[in-house]
Amino acid sequence: MKLIIALLAAWLATFSTSFRSETISKKAAPPKEYVITKFGASTDSTKLTTKAIQQAIDQASASGGGTIVVPKGVFLSGALFFKPNTQLRLQAGAKLKGSDNIADYPLIPSRMEGQKLDYYAALVNATKVNGFTISGPGTIDGNGLNFWKGFWAHRDSMSKAGKSSTNLEVHRPRLLFIWGCDKVTIRDVKLRNAGFWTTHLYQCTNVLIEGCDIRSPFRPVKAPSTDGIDIDVCKHVVVRNCYISVNDDGVCIKGGKGPNAQKLPENGPIEDVLVENCTFGEVHAALTCGSECIHATNITMRNCRMNHDRPVLLFKMRPDTYQVYENITIDGITGKCGTIVSLSPWTQFFNLAGSAEKPFGTIRNIRISNVNVQCREFALLAGNPTDKVENIVFKNVTATSPKSTFTNKYPSIVFDHVTLNGAPVQAAKASDAQAEPAKPLQPD
Repeated sequence: MKLIIALLAAWLATFSTSFRSETISKKAAPPKEYVITKFGASTDSTKLTTKAIQQAIDQASASGGGTIVVPKGVFLSGALFFKPNTQLRLQAGAKLKGSDNIADYPLIPSRMEGQKLDYYAALVNATKVNGFTISGPGTIDGNGLNFWKGFWAHRDSMSKAGKSSTNLEVHRPRLLFIWGCDKVTIRDVKLRNAGFWTTHLYQCTNVLIEGCDIRSPFRPVKAPSTDGIDIDVCKHVVVRNCYISVNDDGVCIKGGKGPNAQKLPENGPIEDVLVENCTFGEVHAALTCGSECIHATNITMRNCRMNHDRPVLLFKMRPDTYQVYENITIDGITGKCGTIVSLSPWTQFFNLAGSAEKPFGTIRNIRISNVNVQCREFALLAGNPTDKVENIVFKNVTATSPKSTFTNKYPSIVFDHVTLNGAPVQAAKASDAQAEPAKPLQPD
């Protein structure tokens, strides 16, 4: 009997080991690759390859999943729609180049500027694709020049006619739109020349953007509204080891706008965002809260380098939207910038939509520490008259600037071991706080 028990135990151990090895092997097996050239995609950059690439995506999803591989070469495409269990990899020398014809981007239910609306698809779209990954080292290029020219031509014509225009009147595609996805990774890819926003994350959780190089030009033609990374109603987002230089905000916190935005189910908070070890070239601001946001909490930027003349941290305070910005940390910032923090009214596309509401902003628990920068002006701290500001602390900050004074309307702001041009920075006087607020920031 003992011998039988021993033999049975040995057999069970062998079976268990074999089963575990087989399970590990299955888990470790890499996703099947679907190289787009095998589906007819051509490197002739004058010919659209949208259908061929979409066929690869569709087949990969239907077969249980896989990685869509863009090999070396330039591949022209319109909107692509990734499906469950599909990923995208761009090999060295690969470029996925967006069509500059808006007809190649269908009008679909979407989200833009804090609103639920039909809008044009992005070049790369993923909706409810959990585990979606984009990896490099290749390039996704929006080829946005014609869209930018059209935007500025329209704006100039409207200005000459004495009329205003919005960002949505000239139809332009985003580069990436990722909606409702969990466990998203964008790693080691170059993102270039978006027609509109570069990376738009909406209702996503557990996102990592790492090692990416994100750019759009300021000259010779400005690339309008090409935000680097828009984080819109998302939770648990990390942006790490990236270079960002775009003709708008670098990392932008969004979530809805309007006097009743907080009541609409498509809007919501942004929670737990970390931006670290990044370099910001020319931008409108490195980290922006707004202009469409109702609640942002637990936002951290640390160990980042600035090389621009705009704010490190920008609060766009909309007088037509209830806003709460809280628990925001800026730590370990070096380089040159315009201001360390700007907090001012933002009236672009102001619209109470006939509401009797009187929205105001709440800014609290903001900490700026271990900063050493050259700046044009230390800070601009003057929101809307009804905004509530509390517990803002500057600690261990050294700045040099051509201006030895700066605007601060809040005597409660604490300056602890803070110097401007070698002199200690003092809290604002109560009389200064009662003065008229600064003029609203204006869009570029």
